[in-house]
Amino acid sequence: MTKIRYPAVAGLFYPSHPDELIDMIEQCYLHKFGPKSMPTHGSYEKPIGLLCPHAGYVYSGAIQAHSYYELSKRVDALEEITAVILGPNHTGLGSGVSVMNGIWRTPLGDVKCDEEFVEELWTKCEIVDLDETAHLNEHSIEVQLPFLKHLELLNIAKFKIVPICMMFQDYETAEEVGYFIAKIAKELNRRVVVIASSDLTHYEPQEVASKKDAIVIKHILEMNEKDLYEDVVNYNISMCGYGPVIAMLKALKTLGAKKANLLAYATSGDITGDYSAVVGYASAIVE
Repeated sequence: MTKIRYPAVAGLFYPSHPDELIDMIEQCYLHKFGPKSMPTHGSYEKPIGLLCPHAGYVYSGAIQAHSYYELSKRVDALEEITAVILGPNHTGLGSGVSVMNGIWRTPLGDVKCDEEFVEELWTKCEIVDLDETAHLNEHSIEVQLPFLKHLELLNIAKFKIVPICMMFQDYETAEEVGYFIAKIAKELNRRVVVIASSDLTHYEPQEVASKKDAIVIKHILEMNEKDLYEDVVNYNISMCGYGPVIAMLKALKTLGAKKANLLAYATSGDITGDYSAVVGYASAIVE
C-alpha cells in the first residue's frame, strides 16, 4: 500500500488553497527581494545543488524563489528530474537520518518519491533508515514542494523526490549521506538536483546575524564543507540545516561541481522592519 504524506504546515507556512498558493508563489518571484522574474524554460545539462530557506513564505519565500528561478533555467520537461531534498529534523521524531517512500500531497497536487533511488539509498548507506515518522510533522522539506509543483504546472519540468530528514548533522554523517547521494545518482543515471533546506542564524540582532551568516556563506561559496562545520560549532552559529548543506556540497563535488554562487540574502528584519532578533535566509547554487 502506497504511503501518503499529508501536508503538515499548509495554511501556516504557505496558503492551503491552490489559487492563493499559486498567487503567493508568483508574488515571491516578483517581490522586491525576489528574482523579479517568473520562471523560464531551459535545458538540463548537469547536476545542480541549491541552498533554499524554509521559513514561512511571507518571510523567506522571495529569497527561496531565487533558487527555483535558477533551477527553471537548468531543467526541461522532456525527462523527469529527481530532486533530492535534505532538511533538518526540527521535531525530534524518528531516526537520525531518515528517508521515506510514497506520495507527498500538496495543495497543487501530489509529488511521488523516486522509489528506486530511495530503496538504493537506505539499503546501501548504513546511516540512512527508511522511516516515515521523522517526516510526518517536519516542515523543512515540505515547504520546497509547492515551488517544485509550480514549475510542473508551468510545464517547465517534472519531478520525483528523495526526501531526507537529518536529525544527526555531524560532519561524518553528512559527508557519508552526500557521498551516497552522488554514488546512487551516477549508478541510476539520474538527472538530479540536490536541495539543501536550511535557514541561517536564528533570533539574533541584525548586526550579529549578518556577520555570522557571512562566515557560513563564505564557506558555501568556497565549497568548503569542513570549515563550514567547524565554524558553525566554533562560532555557535544557529544555522538549522548545516548537515544538509554539507551533504549537498559533498554530493555536488563528487558529481563534478566546480563553482558556487550566492543568489540572494536577506533577514526576517528586512521584511518586518524589526532588526532586534532576526533569522537569516540565503539562496545559492552549486554547479
